[in-house]
Amino acid sequence: MSVVDTHAHLSDLEDKETIIGNARRAGVAALVAVGANYTTNFRTIEWARAYPGYVFPALGIHPTEFADDDVSTSLSFIRENIEKCVAVGEIGLDYWDREARKNKDVREQQRRIYTKQLAIAREHDLPTSVHGRGSWRDALKLAVEHGPETVVFHWYSGPLDVLSELLDGGYYISATPAAEYSRDHRAALENAPLERIIIETDSPVYMRNRRRNSEPADTVVTLGALAKLKDADENEVARVTTENAKKIFRI
Repeated sequence: MSVVDTHAHLSDLEDKETIIGNARRAGVAALVAVGANYTTNFRTIEWARAYPGYVFPALGIHPTEFADDDVSTSLSFIRENIEKCVAVGEIGLDYWDREARKNKDVREQQRRIYTKQLAIAREHDLPTSVHGRGSWRDALKLAVEHGPETVVFHWYSGPLDVLSELLDGGYYISATPAAEYSRDHRAALENAPLERIIIETDSPVYMRNRRRNSEPADTVVTLGALAKLKDADENEVARVTTENAKKIFRI
């Protein structure tokens, strides 16, 4: 049994050999490493160079990361390295961010940066990994208007009517370790067909029920939680989600 971690912030992790060794032993066959700003995008490329054919890079500007970033430089870096990428991400909107809650101009800037990156993905026929916390409908609307054919709504925990629309549009959602404990995330996964789900860790996100940060080896945690939700065999869930990941990211 093998799985693919389709969304990990490897740039936030230090001990490359230990992290990769743990992942391989857990049955992780490949990793999609995502960026969030100029520094993490640069480090993501370094991880991919260190583990070619195993770590696949995705570059992007996260909606809460642009304030301290030179957006034009980051966008240029993404374009310069786009041929190395399997996706554009992590990109999107976050209306629950403190600054975005207070300031409509911040929300508008998020939308402008998101739209620019959707256009890059469409131009290069690459999928996107979309963050949509508190902004699910706007994130979907802009993806439909400006994005590529294939979009993954990372850690989807939004309304079920929006979920239905994105599934009708042919898009995907991802399952994370929060499938063990998050009510809204679990509801989304229960209502989406397995053929539209991929699995990830969002490493090194904190897993509050396990009281520790995740790492790519914890893709099997996500797998187990999703299999229980679907009342399905883990091997079958691993097979389907891995095939989905291979199709989306062409790995």
